[in-house]
Amino acid sequence: MANTAQVSFRIDEDVKKSAELALDEMGLTMTAAITVFLKKVGRERRIPFEISADPFYSETNMQYLKKVINGIEDGTRPLVEHELIEVNEE
Repeated sequence: MANTAQVSFRIDEDVKKSAELALDEMGLTMTAAITVFLKKVGRERRIPFEISADPFYSETNMQYLKKVINGIEDGTRPLVEHELIEVNEE
């Protein structure tokens, strides 16, 4: 039998419940799912899925927003109402 270690961490209760429901549907325990994840990380030396930043917080967009805000504050740019752009994540 392999040596085992205990790992303890805190996570948002809603995230935990949502994950437990999904894992239960897959027939996995939280321990099994985390073990699969960690084995894959150890074997591949990478996070086994894509992680990307929200483009809203990119440096380019932050500079653009600062420029717009400065223009509104100094009166060189009108404040115009517009519809929000929704991004559907599927």
